[in-house]
Amino acid sequence: MDRPRGFAFYGLAGIFSLYVLFLYGPTLTILALSFQGPSGGLTFPMNGVSTHWFAKLWAGVGVVDIWAALRRSLLLGLVVMALTVALAFYAGLAFRKGFAGAGLVFALAVSSLIVPSIVVSLGIGLEFRLLDDAVKALAEATGWGVLQDHGTVMGLFTSALGAHLTWTLPFGLLIMFAVFNRFSPAYEEAARDLGATGAQTLRHVVVPILAPALVGVALFGFTLSFDELARTSQAIGGRNTLPLELQGLTTTVTTPEIYALGTITTAFSALVIGTALGLTVWLQRRRARRALAGPRP
Repeated sequence: MDRPRGFAFYGLAGIFSLYVLFLYGPTLTILALSFQGPSGGLTFPMNGVSTHWFAKLWAGVGVVDIWAALRRSLLLGLVVMALTVALAFYAGLAFRKGFAGAGLVFALAVSSLIVPSIVVSLGIGLEFRLLDDAVKALAEATGWGVLQDHGTVMGLFTSALGAHLTWTLPFGLLIMFAVFNRFSPAYEEAARDLGATGAQTLRHVVVPILAPALVGVALFGFTLSFDELARTSQAIGGRNTLPLELQGLTTTVTTPEIYALGTITTAFSALVIGTALGLTVWLQRRRARRALAGPRP
């Protein structure tokens, strides 16, 4: 017979409920305020219920091209996701096999998590400005037309990409370390005994088994990049991502339109997370069905 729950249980349950409310309360508040009527403001009480501010957002927010910023964030997030998965996976393989200086490389890889994000952004921005100066000096010395037309090497897929990878790669690497620590080499040995080459073992054994973990790394890479602000601020160049545009709008937009944008981006993030979790479950069930079916004849 179950023992009755005492005061400690209900006390801890109350603390946990307050924590959940503190964690998700702001998001729920923004969600509610984004559906205010045309005369609504930035605070409660709500003045009607409508989708007016979503329609206004679709038409554009003043001089700011929100949808272009969203496209840039999506493209950058997808590229960062792909590079994070590939580099973290092969780095995990390399560390698993071991090589000279592995400890130093690991320390350098995760050190960017310790350095403040704004400092990383400033350093990358300064590095690319020095590179711009070097290119301009070379153009003046050589007179090459291509170099003279050079603007800046800072941009979405150069400096901003590097800044985001300093944030996503350490997390991807730590995840792969944990996964490979539990990965039995017996699977690879069995594949080699059956005549598989190294590439075939990697493709047909290692990657399918680790697929759910790779989906998790991809989710980390995309969401960390999509939401990143500090590391982008000094390294983006002339075209802002969505978080930077949102930061600017907080000082200029005084209507629930910005709440509507927050609701859309939150829904999109939830969709990405749900898709990743669904894909993970599907891969696990697919692997379980194959295990029950046994080896192919």
